[in-house]
Amino acid sequence: MALIVTLSGSPSHPSRSSLIAAQVGGRLAAAGFTIESLDVRDLPAEDLLHARPDSPRLSAALGLIERARGVVVCTPVYKAAYTGLLKSFLDLLPQFGLAGKVVLPLATGGTLAHVLVIDYALRPVLASLGAQHIVGGLFLLDTLCDREGGSLAIDPELARRLDAVVDDFARSVRLLSPPQE
Repeated sequence: MALIVTLSGSPSHPSRSSLIAAQVGGRLAAAGFTIESLDVRDLPAEDLLHARPDSPRLSAALGLIERARGVVVCTPVYKAAYTGLLKSFLDLLPQFGLAGKVVLPLATGGTLAHVLVIDYALRPVLASLGAQHIVGGLFLLDTLCDREGGSLAIDPELARRLDAVVDDFARSVRLLSPPQE
């Protein structure tokens, strides 16, 4: 089945964004997709800051994105935008590094004032990288996503909305993926 990468742009661990990425990845794996997760915080900071895409770990991460048919991008919202850590990684992708891919943007934040971050900050960057299709994303309010130990409890209504965008993403990846030989 098609490869999907869950990409978390959170600098903290554990984070709601990483837990959401893992939950979405598990759901997509259960639907038959091959899932690889990538936490940008685990990449060498010096290589990210000095834009060294040829370093072994960054090269492997960029290669993973290149091979993927779908990318789930999860980020917390800081200062009304996605994280600088995520931006550092996205800046290392080739100009059309998301060409031919389906992308699902997800964002977490502490206030509804940040609800438009996906449409006004993240979506333009993903489009400029050539994403074939960016499905409707979802903003998840922190107070509706409780971290309990190493897991995440999501408000039932929000969980239904997350299921709907994940289903749309999965359908889109299937539609845009070439048939298996």
